[in-house]
Amino acid sequence: MANTKSAKKATRVIARRTAVNKARRTRMRSSWRSVEEAIASGDAKAAQEALRSAESATMKAAGKGVVHKNLASRKVSRLSKRIATLSGSKKA
Repeated sequence: MANTKSAKKATRVIARRTAVNKARRTRMRSSWRSVEEAIASGDAKAAQEALRSAESATMKAAGKGVVHKNLASRKVSRLSKRIATLSGSKKA
């Protein structure tokens, strides 16, 4: 239990930041899910649009320190690669 005034304030600040970070993480993961669903449905155009919003949410989260920047880059790269193969198979 916090005893000092500054420690009590720090606890409140941490609680607020945790809530904000949780919302950012949830938004990011939901955007990944929408890309996965578009890929599963086979709709390359919808997947590309979903990837744009997912990349934005992911990089914002990485910039704010919610996730590591390498994780964000890796995830976006892998999703992009899967969409590229989906688009390529449609054209061939």
